[in-house]
Amino acid sequence: MDLQRKLEILADAAKYDASCASSGTEARDSRDGKGLGSTAPGMGICHSYAPDGRCISLLKVLLTNACNYDCLYCVNRASSNVPRARFTIDEIVKLTLDFYRRNYIEGLFLSSGIIRSADYTMEQVVSVVRKLREEHHFRGYIHLKTIPEADDALIAEAGKYADRLSINIEMPLETSLAQFAPEKDVRAIRRTMGRLRLKLDEADEHRKAATKTAPPRFAPAGQSTQMIVGADAADDQTILSTSANLYGAYRLKRVYYSAFSPIPDASRALPLRAPPLMREHRLYQADWLMRFYGFDVDEIVEKGASMLPLDIDPKLAWALRHRHRFPLDVNRASREELLRVPGFGTRAVDRIIAARRAASLGIADLARLHVPRNKALPFIVLRDHRPRPHLLDSAALAERFRPAAKQLGFAF
Repeated sequence: MDLQRKLEILADAAKYDASCASSGTEARDSRDGKGLGSTAPGMGICHSYAPDGRCISLLKVLLTNACNYDCLYCVNRASSNVPRARFTIDEIVKLTLDFYRRNYIEGLFLSSGIIRSADYTMEQVVSVVRKLREEHHFRGYIHLKTIPEADDALIAEAGKYADRLSINIEMPLETSLAQFAPEKDVRAIRRTMGRLRLKLDEADEHRKAATKTAPPRFAPAGQSTQMIVGADAADDQTILSTSANLYGAYRLKRVYYSAFSPIPDASRALPLRAPPLMREHRLYQADWLMRFYGFDVDEIVEKGASMLPLDIDPKLAWALRHRHRFPLDVNRASREELLRVPGFGTRAVDRIIAARRAASLGIADLARLHVPRNKALPFIVLRDHRPRPHLLDSAALAERFRPAAKQLGFAF
């Protein structure tokens, strides 16, 4: 099989893994004339975004889509009737370097099906990145999917060369993983996450100690995971609770949510249709609220409910349920209070706090600061603005923000 055909198969097989963002690593480039590649912005290419908005392109492939495991939700499962292929170590190295030299990519996202054994597969994956780093001095971003059952020494070596490591927990419920992926062990996954956290903490402590010796390099962009949404009966409350636990216990950088996609020859245990993509989007918004806005899971999901509303975002839904806390005086409210105003992001709040030190703010000032106003105005007080009386108590307020009704089209 030629290299072009392998790339077609193994790039397509990698598209179901959403956790390929490349933010958070150390700055690194080759402007000093040494090495090749950088972690700067810039068939098999995925685009992810850094916290400052830079678009970063990664070569996203599998080492092989052959797999010993028969996970029901996976298109690459052992019983799946799909074309199989496998790269050699040198082929992936060559593709990465060639794509970089053509300015197609800034890094590599590498995963694999499990072949022979977890240790053998992990050895192959580590060999790719070892060769890139040590023989070709590649300084671009590298994200590796790790295998929980692999030997700890292999995981440690992967962290030496990779910027980020990830282990997919796959399902929010242990019972679901046992049903859909019986070869996988959620306890093994969590044990490996725990070991990764200990190594990350060790590297951080070494840096803080300001010793003369260089800190041990271990995945400077941290670890992440992915959960499939809609393959089992887990509701949004359960998914977000699992995410909150993972963030707290293992100091994850990100939890990625991947809407289940129906696959050929699927098991009858799987749903026939994919969940609405808006559900995945709302989970990402809720996840953002937990990580950057100080919300708890129980605040995000309405008491007595189990799912996030699809027609309005979770912060607006919270504000509508807690109208008694509004309107807020933008010129006096604390940062924590301002972060709960619909439409106000973290950067907008920081600009507001900096600007109000010099003068009392009005509507024009928000426009000058590039702060979104349409969603926020019913919930705030400014120097020259106060919401109309009883607007916050009006049943029409929620309807104001819901998308306009559209006539259904024909299904042909």
